[in-house]
Amino acid sequence: MDTAPTSSHPAHQDPAHLEIRPPVLYFGTPVALLSTENEDGSFNLAPISSAWALGRTVLLGLGRQGQTARNLADRPDLVVNLPAPELWRAVERLAPLTGRHPVPPGKPHGCRFEPDKFGAAGLTEQPSRGVRPPRVAECPLQLEARAEQVRPDGSGEFVIVEAVVGTVHADARIVVPGTDHVDPAAWSPLVYSFGHYFGLGPELGHSYRTRTPRTQAAPDSPADAEPRRVPD
Repeated sequence: MDTAPTSSHPAHQDPAHLEIRPPVLYFGTPVALLSTENEDGSFNLAPISSAWALGRTVLLGLGRQGQTARNLADRPDLVVNLPAPELWRAVERLAPLTGRHPVPPGKPHGCRFEPDKFGAAGLTEQPSRGVRPPRVAECPLQLEARAEQVRPDGSGEFVIVEAVVGTVHADARIVVPGTDHVDPAAWSPLVYSFGHYFGLGPELGHSYRTRTPRTQAAPDSPADAEPRRVPD
């Protein structure tokens, strides 16, 4: 005799969630502008939204056919430039451009070759301290780095880059005075979420691991933040 409890929903169904296959999985990650050196000594600038940090190493996900991946395989110096939300239009001006000529067949429809990415985006080259590619002057955070590993991902469509950061440049307005800490209340990255651009909202709280000196009042933890009201 079957004594298992009955349910109005089969075990594999979840009435609160739908099973979907979104075309992209960019669920909300910071945008970075990567400056790299081309074979002729000019510089490429490319937006990406697959970047995260492990200690002093930044992991980057790049399209295999792009100019950035080609550059880093031969010339490993780069700058990871982090734009603020107000730069989203400049980032979007770069989106349909490639430094590869001819345009690789795997690029989206409408993509075109552009040798002067800085000029096309309306951004300014700023000399770096320890690498050849320039920084983006308008970006509040700029990480000079060197690609220590460039390898294909499991699908063969992308490459994964492990870039070790050397010098970090920060706009003085986002640094806690007298320290090496970025003030999280003053800094907001440009976030790319499912094809749309966003900035950060108000601070909700902080991790118990933070060592950043407080420059203004903020909730002690997420539990102390104002709860989000769910509409009736």
